Amino acid sequence: MPWKQLPYWLTQGKKTLPTAAGAIGMGCIGFTIHPVWEITNACNLMCEQCHAASGKPLPDELDTQESKRLLDEIATIDEFRMLALGGGEPLMREDIMEIIDYARWLGLEISIATNGTLLTQQMAKDFKKMGVANIAIGLNADAPEIHDRITRVPGSFHKTREAIYATVEAGMNLQINTTVMEENFKAIPGLLNFASEVGTQIVLLYHLVSQGRGREEMELRARSYKESLHMMSQKQQTNKAIIEPVCLPQYWAHLVSKNGTSKLSFRLAQKFFYGCVAGSGLCYIKPDGEVWACPFIPVAAGNIRHIPLKEIWQNSELFGNLRNRENLKGNCANCIYRNICGGCRGRAYAYSGDYLAEDPSCLLYRPALDEAQTY
Repeated sequence: MPWKQLPYWLTQGKKTLPTAAGAIGMGCIGFTIHPVWEITNACNLMCEQCHAASGKPLPDELDTQESKRLLDEIATIDEFRMLALGGGEPLMREDIMEIIDYARWLGLEISIATNGTLLTQQMAKDFKKMGVANIAIGLNADAPEIHDRITRVPGSFHKTREAIYATVEAGMNLQINTTVMEENFKAIPGLLNFASEVGTQIVLLYHLVSQGRGREEMELRARSYKESLHMMSQKQQTNKAIIEPVCLPQYWAHLVSKNGTSKLSFRLAQKFFYGCVAGSGLCYIKPDGEVWACPFIPVAAGNIRHIPLKEIWQNSELFGNLRNRENLKGNCANCIYRNICGGCRGRAYAYSGDYLAEDPSCLLYRPALDEAQTY
């Protein structure tokens, strides 16, 4: 079974319960059902791989009152009990504390995704008092020369490391986010070791999709994708953090295949591992109110300024198409691991312009349709 690869995860699950907010199982971008809101496009770094191409704020970002109305809508959707706030750099919004305070008043569990350079010890303590469940800090490598080269801001590594320690000292749930690409691939094992040493609960390893400032030539090569699958499953056996690959849903199929493909194995795996959750377990809200199914599928299902979020979530064509894996095409349609993996819809879109197309990065699991019908 896949959980043979996750012994430490299972013993530490209690620590992640506030962030999970009742969700069961894991998808390709963390816990399975939650909205992510880019509250600003403003950022004080210029990371070379940034999918949002962050830097300057958009001219038409949601203001404070519009933001509160959005939070009101999120709170009416039964599945949405946890909200992740990202950007850009969310700490650059002057009303960030007001937004978080209002979200907590509505009963939402909050995760804040930040590059860490603006997070002070006092701010971490304040977030703890406010009941923020999780601080997710972006770290490209446990090496200043690699991290600073990627952020394009000298000295950012040390500020980010200070934020990590401040989060731990405040007693906050710590998450580390990184984008895995050829430039930092060899440094990922060291980063995972560091994450485990400082007591990180979750590590999200985003496998680069060419969008925004991220370019196709920055993506992992075929051999690196295979190495990444094996490295993550091996590290997870002893690492104190949950290691969560993003934009690489083949990881779940990899774990199942390593432990046999019995009918029981498949049935249990499908209850806990969902692979790509674009549109089914994830709702992505842009700074101007546009609603996407995933940060890597730049297709708007609507805008909350014109259509209620609940209507977009429940009835939009984009979300409906992605929720039915019978709609998948090519090798993804014929794969026995379709319900555990589903292929990365963002990468499919980046390469073909069709978010239902096969995932071109999958190198391992492409059985024929008649084999898929065995299960």
